[in-house]
Amino acid sequence: MYSKTIPTGFPKGFLWGGATAANQVEGAWNVDGKGLTTAEVVKRAADRQKLTMNAVTQESLQAAIADQTETLYPKRRGVDFYHHYKEDIALFAEMGFKAYRLSIAWARIFPKGDEATPNEAGLKFYDDVFAECHKYGIEPVVTISHYEMPLGLTLKQNGWASRATIANFTRYTEVLFKRYKGIVKYWLTFNEINASTWGFMGTGAVDSDLDAAAQTQLRYQALHHEFVASALAVQQCHQIDPAAKIGCMLARMQTYPNTPNPADVRAAQLQDQLNLFFTDVQVRGEYPEYMNRYFADNGVTLQLAPDDEAILKAGKVDYLSFSYYMSTVTSADDNIEKASGNLNMGGKNPYLKASDWGWQIDPVGLRLSLNEFWDRYRVPLFIVENGLGAADQLTADGKVHDEYRIDYLRLHIEQMKEAIKDGVDLMGYTTWGPIDLISASTSEMSKRYGFIYVDQDDDGQGSLKRIRKDSFDWYKKVIASNGEDLA
Repeated sequence: MYSKTIPTGFPKGFLWGGATAANQVEGAWNVDGKGLTTAEVVKRAADRQKLTMNAVTQESLQAAIADQTETLYPKRRGVDFYHHYKEDIALFAEMGFKAYRLSIAWARIFPKGDEATPNEAGLKFYDDVFAECHKYGIEPVVTISHYEMPLGLTLKQNGWASRATIANFTRYTEVLFKRYKGIVKYWLTFNEINASTWGFMGTGAVDSDLDAAAQTQLRYQALHHEFVASALAVQQCHQIDPAAKIGCMLARMQTYPNTPNPADVRAAQLQDQLNLFFTDVQVRGEYPEYMNRYFADNGVTLQLAPDDEAILKAGKVDYLSFSYYMSTVTSADDNIEKASGNLNMGGKNPYLKASDWGWQIDPVGLRLSLNEFWDRYRVPLFIVENGLGAADQLTADGKVHDEYRIDYLRLHIEQMKEAIKDGVDLMGYTTWGPIDLISASTSEMSKRYGFIYVDQDDDGQGSLKRIRKDSFDWYKKVIASNGEDLA
């Protein structure tokens, strides 16, 4: 008789915490030698339904460089984590964080991206941040490139469209691995690497003057350069600090067929393949066969160096991390009703509720994704982004009653527990974002995710005072009970 004990809860040492990105929290965009980044030349959206993160032209780029203010470019100010990091990390520690996922601003280390030596002031800042984390027993989980690169590399070689950027990146990663050996145990190479197929935010390449076919070609070639750079960084990390673990990161787009019509089922299968393609390369170390036809059908011809395939094979990641916010519906019919979403648009699911921003809320979809990842890859999984963006309001007595956020997170954590019972190896969960920050897609402040309210509006006005929301105490209780007390 076959019998095996089924896990009943989260494993010991589970990495509970929260996640942020340098370009959305740090501010101090021109302090201590830091260079301008690609994130800091993207304007705030005038309409929150019209995302701006890829709306960059040569003209808008030059205008942004000439504008030395923060007014139109909120990521330049963030929420001033640069000067508030001790206060913010202390609040994370008060909640009981086991891990804090943050990113390093590449342009703090190499201001233009191609310098021979790093900027010591930038390295010292992260020395201090990591020391503050360790003071409270919090493990830093560090993203090496989170939707930003030195703008100098865009101006010089159009970002990741150039193979030369690989060497710039690996010089940067070597500095990080040597500097933070024994200090950072968990690394990620690129945040939501699939965003590179949507344009500037992921590639740092201006392609607005190209037609659709040429854009597609450029973006997949840029992505290939990122794959190679990631694989080389994995090898560097393993050599420099064998005790560290390094993973990839995907924006998971769980998709369902709109109907049982085989045409809809096939359309959904293709969308799923196009989402999992990125992790197929980074976890399995090779391009999957189904992409051969996709590239042929879309006129994409990748330029590979002779050693690239061997590099990908040798640079397989140790774990798979991903963001999960919503699911989508796919149909063979282009006239299907659309819903808003994270980075891309899909069909509207009539069985699901939606957030204030129209993102459909689907906790069961998280369990489905966890199972699919585990069945497909058999490597540890790490949910490094999941959360609810909402229009939080302060009450007259200075409180934020965000029971809707508690409900959202509770439902997703319950499905994580179910996935663990299914046999999934889940190593951690860092919510997005533990403190209010600037939105990646619209650069607004009104879309709030945090357990901690930051007194700042879309125009940058406010005291920057940090205020605990109701969800702060709830998450503290969740962590203390290792996910058992969700009431």
